[in-house]
Amino acid sequence: MAGNNRRNIAAGSVGTALEMYDFAVYGFLAPILGPLFFPSDDRLASLLSAFAVFAVGYFARPLGAALFGHIGDRYGRKTSMALSISMMGIATLCLALLPTHSQLGTTAALLLVFCRIAQGLSLGGEYTGSMVFLAEHAPSTRRGAMTAVSQTSSIGGFLIGSGLCAFISWRLGETEMAAWGWRIPFILGAVIAVGGLVIRRFVMEPPGVLRQDHLPVVVVFRDHWRILFRMICLLMMGGVGFYLLFVYVAAYLREFMHFSTARALEINTISLLVILLTSIPFAILSDRIGRKPVLFGVAIATLVLGWPLWQLLHHHSFAVILCGQIGLALISAATFAVIPATIVEMMPSHIRCSGASIGYNISLGLFGGTAPFVATYLVERTGDDSTPAYYMMALAVIMLLALRGMGETAGKPLSAEPIENRSPAP
Repeated sequence: MAGNNRRNIAAGSVGTALEMYDFAVYGFLAPILGPLFFPSDDRLASLLSAFAVFAVGYFARPLGAALFGHIGDRYGRKTSMALSISMMGIATLCLALLPTHSQLGTTAALLLVFCRIAQGLSLGGEYTGSMVFLAEHAPSTRRGAMTAVSQTSSIGGFLIGSGLCAFISWRLGETEMAAWGWRIPFILGAVIAVGGLVIRRFVMEPPGVLRQDHLPVVVVFRDHWRILFRMICLLMMGGVGFYLLFVYVAAYLREFMHFSTARALEINTISLLVILLTSIPFAILSDRIGRKPVLFGVAIATLVLGWPLWQLLHHHSFAVILCGQIGLALISAATFAVIPATIVEMMPSHIRCSGASIGYNISLGLFGGTAPFVATYLVERTGDDSTPAYYMMALAVIMLLALRGMGETAGKPLSAEPIENRSPAP
């Protein structure tokens, strides 16, 4: 049994890490890719275009969630996970081989968009599919910790992507990185995706899962839309905060604070390491005291500390900026450590893949993926560098409202009943 658990954890976590690496590298390299695929005399316009394509991948995530959630609920979790990682590997290889605007004109930008859409479709089913798979194999008293492995593996993918981009940029220099070095992380991502597919061939389906005979997407929206809406509201702040912190800030430091790409990504890498090391302890805490107390703490911390910590990011000192980002990273770690178990526990088993995937990816698609673009636009329009902090704080209020009236889910067996039918609100 222990061997099976280790194999299942490896299958769920390694694939997620590889997929998040492939997907995130684009965000880290957006300041370089912007001028290559969207040349303009105005670097801000190029950056906005690159971030818009970053958001396109997220707009595709809800569709991918519906597609792979359907496969997971109808044909099994294993089949869904194998197909999602295969699509990501192919899309990333195509992206690595793309000609730039100088070679192919506007067609290059269109091909870039298609690759991002394919990546978005894949990730829409991958991350939550892994969450569900791990949760259904986990004991109820350790579900938070076990599903947080999916979160830490995704952070590991971000960490590898950030660290590798920083190393390649430092090793090659700005000129060579822009000329051809940006292709290396994508090529490596496509190669290692094959490893994730091989591992997933040997996993077992979770026990006791009810298959859905009808269209799972229809059942989710028709019968469980209230849970879906609550889930989206719980997720908005975490998604926006994460992508502001690890995509927008890296570009902001490079374009407006005049940090080198390597230096900006170094800050990212250290902060991602902090999240990697603290996510499991936060998840264990939620197994002991409940999901709701931890999420309440996250929302309050954002309201109280969001603006002061954001101000530290505008300092010219490397150490001060790092302190601000680490503070925000700890809030992000607590959020994403608890969210995987929470959203899996909210949904009944027969539509769990579809429900968790759709809720998670609608929220991430509409809010998380657009966060770098929205922040860049708002700062430019208002002239106020604190606008992103206000955005996070407003979403923290929505999170608090979503937590009101929600029953506690920690420590209880996974059920065929939706959360509203299982326990009364405290």
